[in-house]
Amino acid sequence: MSSAPAPSVADLPPLVRVDPADQVGVALRPLVPGETVSVAGIAVTVANPVATGHKIALTAIAAGDDVRRYGWPIGRATRLIAAGEHVHSHNVATKLVGEEPYRYQPTAVAPRPAGRVRGFDGYVRADGSVGTRNQIWVIPTVGCVGRTAQRVAMKAAATAGVEDVLAFAHPFGCSQLGDDLDGTARVLAALACHPNAGGVLLLGLGCEENQLSALLERLPPERRDRIRSVGAQMSADEHGDAARAIAELAEIAAADRRTPVGLDALRLGLKCGGSDGFSGLTANPLIGRAADAVTAAGGTAILTEIPEMFGAERLLMARATDEAVFDRLVVLVNDFKRYFLDHGEPISENPSPGNVEGGITTLEEKSLGAVQKGGRAAVTDVLGYGERVRRPGLVVLEAPGNDAVSTTALAAAGATLTLFSTGRGTPLGSPVPTMKLATNHDLATRKPGWIDFDAGSVLDDGLDATAEALMDRICAVASGEPAKNEINEEREIALWKRGVTL
Repeated sequence: MSSAPAPSVADLPPLVRVDPADQVGVALRPLVPGETVSVAGIAVTVANPVATGHKIALTAIAAGDDVRRYGWPIGRATRLIAAGEHVHSHNVATKLVGEEPYRYQPTAVAPRPAGRVRGFDGYVRADGSVGTRNQIWVIPTVGCVGRTAQRVAMKAAATAGVEDVLAFAHPFGCSQLGDDLDGTARVLAALACHPNAGGVLLLGLGCEENQLSALLERLPPERRDRIRSVGAQMSADEHGDAARAIAELAEIAAADRRTPVGLDALRLGLKCGGSDGFSGLTANPLIGRAADAVTAAGGTAILTEIPEMFGAERLLMARATDEAVFDRLVVLVNDFKRYFLDHGEPISENPSPGNVEGGITTLEEKSLGAVQKGGRAAVTDVLGYGERVRRPGLVVLEAPGNDAVSTTALAAAGATLTLFSTGRGTPLGSPVPTMKLATNHDLATRKPGWIDFDAGSVLDDGLDATAEALMDRICAVASGEPAKNEINEEREIALWKRGVTL
């Protein structure tokens, strides 16, 4: 990341055009009616105010024609758009409908070279996974003991020899049925297997549907020496029993030491939230470079937020390593579309108000920017909600776009560090280090307490140089340097509730 001061508005070019096929340019500063601006040899006179991050037409676009950004359609023009006009939701509409037939049409994947050899100091676990932290996690089976879990963790937080004692409260685990209950149990069991947890206390109540005994049965044998459990209704003193269990786990975890490992040991979660018109220009391509570096080294990158792939899903499907992976990705995408339709909602009920204010017009535009977080690595696997990573490479994970739910799903899948791009800003964190990448200098300057890295430097220093700086920062955080969410104690979980509540 550049150490030089951020450039002033006057230093920036007025526009950027992502692809030669694009009929729109993205404003890098506010555009004023009457001024003439140019990009890629095309000059236009600004017809109406265009805010930073918003789009301007570089050529006339007829009513009904595709509007392209990133070289792909982001929607259709709802009326004639003259050159120089602001292009946004007032004159562009989505083309997305419902479920679609897809054909397996693989394209040759040209992965980027691994680049400079890097590594980090991590905690090697018995199952071969490597943690970036060595903490004790307290996981309640049910919301009724969520506050109890927080209290016992707070009292034990000063335990010597471990980095922290954290509790992850949630409101579920009771009054759930079937697949809905199974989803809760799968995620909690997956979190209990996380390599960042040197030990886990499962805290149950006793009468809940998400029974403690059943949750313990979901855990692999190699993990059970790092697990303790307390049932509050069966205990005469749940606080005392929990404290003793945490002390036992801390004694075991205190013997763990950081060991130098390569990038092949890193599991990188990929996330965006509060996106703006710069997300697909700076932070998301930058995260894509990090994903490529990790996967090229033999590591894992996990991409989720399935509804924010609609309109760009074919780019990922074409990179499936084989037809079986392609088929699972097709089912995942269409099932998620059906989930929307069965609830009477259009699949294009996105972008959010903040996205629109930041310059994103349609879900297709948001998705085409979002999938850039996956770089250009081959898609090696597709995971259901609550499933854990099975193989390295670029993995697609079932979860919604909701920030808290999807970051939790990434952690449950095994991400040991998550990269989170944002153009609007958010303090939200997850159980693992959650590095926030600002898409623009303004956000990085205004919210330094939230932001770990200023991806706006891509426009100043270029993608290659900024990616090198980001990789250095990732390795430092993976080796123990705290991310801003950890400094701010922003570490929460949220579960995906899909069924009825009794």
